[in-house]
Amino acid sequence: MTKHVDPITLAVVRGALETTQREMTLTLEKTGRSSVFNLAHDYSNALFDHFPEMILQGQDIPIHLGSLIPAMKAVAEYFGDDIHEGDVIYHNDPAYKGSHILDCCMYKPVFYQGELVFWTVCKGHLTDIGGPVPAGYNPDAKEIFAEGLRIPPVKLWEKGKRREDVINLLLTNMRARRDQEGDINAQFGACRVGERNLLSLLDKYGVDSVKACIAELKDMADRQMRALIREVPDGVYEGSALLEDAGHGFGVMEITSTITVKDDQLHIQVKSPPQVPYFINSYEGNSLSGVYLGLMMFAQLPPPYNEGLYRCVTVDLGEKGTLCNALEPAPHVNCTTTPMETLTDAVRKALEQAAPERVTASWGHASGINIAGIDPRSGEQYVTMVLASIISGAGATQVMDGWHAVGPLCCFGALSSGDVELLEYSYPIIIHRYGLLKDSGGAGKFRGGSGTAWEVEPRDHEMQVIAFGEGRQIPTMGAAGAENRIYEPKLGKLIVSQGDEQKSYQHNTILSIQPGQRVTNINPGGGGYGPAFDRDPKAIQQDVLNGLVSLEAAELEYGVKLNPVCLTINWAETERLRG
Repeated sequence: MTKHVDPITLAVVRGALETTQREMTLTLEKTGRSSVFNLAHDYSNALFDHFPEMILQGQDIPIHLGSLIPAMKAVAEYFGDDIHEGDVIYHNDPAYKGSHILDCCMYKPVFYQGELVFWTVCKGHLTDIGGPVPAGYNPDAKEIFAEGLRIPPVKLWEKGKRREDVINLLLTNMRARRDQEGDINAQFGACRVGERNLLSLLDKYGVDSVKACIAELKDMADRQMRALIREVPDGVYEGSALLEDAGHGFGVMEITSTITVKDDQLHIQVKSPPQVPYFINSYEGNSLSGVYLGLMMFAQLPPPYNEGLYRCVTVDLGEKGTLCNALEPAPHVNCTTTPMETLTDAVRKALEQAAPERVTASWGHASGINIAGIDPRSGEQYVTMVLASIISGAGATQVMDGWHAVGPLCCFGALSSGDVELLEYSYPIIIHRYGLLKDSGGAGKFRGGSGTAWEVEPRDHEMQVIAFGEGRQIPTMGAAGAENRIYEPKLGKLIVSQGDEQKSYQHNTILSIQPGQRVTNINPGGGGYGPAFDRDPKAIQQDVLNGLVSLEAAELEYGVKLNPVCLTINWAETERLRG
């Protein structure tokens, strides 16, 4: 253990850091203006030390957290010695290691007796970032300049003075200004709460003692990761995953990850196709998040979660100008879901080749919508990312079924769908349906979690609907021999209906919806684990009774024959089917 750090002090400091992060999260939830903040919780908080290295990440959005590590360093390097007490820096640009331009990040340096000791950091998805398409997802963009406002590192507060000119410049370029301003203020409040708690910690235990505790926490994470890697046989392992054509016309693409394990070191090499003039390119910071998520799905280590985890891990994202290592001016806004989730799958599959006993199935990929229009109640423009529409199913594991309605993969259970009533109160819409989908979970000895359907109708106005993501053509990946025999219910889609007429979309698109029309967004479920014929017939009977599996799927995918009236198991026919 680090010199001069006793276990009790270490535990108290660790608890204080964790409490600080949770208070930052609570501040965002209670003070955020948009539904993306106060209902869906599409934000993440982290604490950094003076180096700057991440010393604590919240149990938040994985796609945010991995990219914060290079982004924090890029921001600190940009300003160099021009960082002062009372400064607050803002940033979203992927060229400076950001994830995508909708994820805007606030950085507040924390000084103690004139010394820079910490950074409090808050990243949140703003509901709009300007550009030609409300909510920022523009499937017609051929370059990043057609997507919205890029914010390189810039000071919103300078030595404690709020820069009204800069803040006004940002807000003037965004729709639904009130929501964006409220969310930026909420981020500032979260950073201030974090600063207050950290200063109290330093007052109580002193700078040297707190720094020693932080060094030990990073060393602890490092030791845990190295111990895990030493258990994996040395060698080279490869995994690939397919990225579907979601409307870009370039066909199905493949992302490959090659993992090299040697002693307690792990190197991850990524190979991806050349970047395309479509919004699925991923810049370096975002792709690093995808790699780290695949690693952590495999590692499943206990806390602490800090930058020490990655000391023994090196990553090569491949040539510049590729899908997973994009260069300006590549369009990118969809990258936090596509191709990030495919990259995560490729990394996870390669690691599972190395240690099959740690295998898990993939979670459903994000397939969602954004909505926008003029609220007839107020005459004001509204715009929001409907995060309830991307809630998919979790993957199954070696010991249990996947959880329902907790995805998608990129958020890994950190998103909340929010109350239907609050969404209807906030926006001029009626939500007709929000529920689980039969047969959407991947078939397996352990079944994948169910995906969801979210159905909405505009009230007294024309509503724009912007569809983004994937999972509409390729089902979620299973593991350990899991296979699907019924595919359609396991795919995402967008359905526009009016009366008895329906039209289905399985690619990214922008639609105008009138009152009386309904839009239903269908999300995929999670992948299954193990051969489906190994599933206990009584478990299938229960799935059918609960409306999760149909009689048809029980027979075709699981080899279980049920009496269609009383739903008892026909054991003789089941034995024949499975034979």
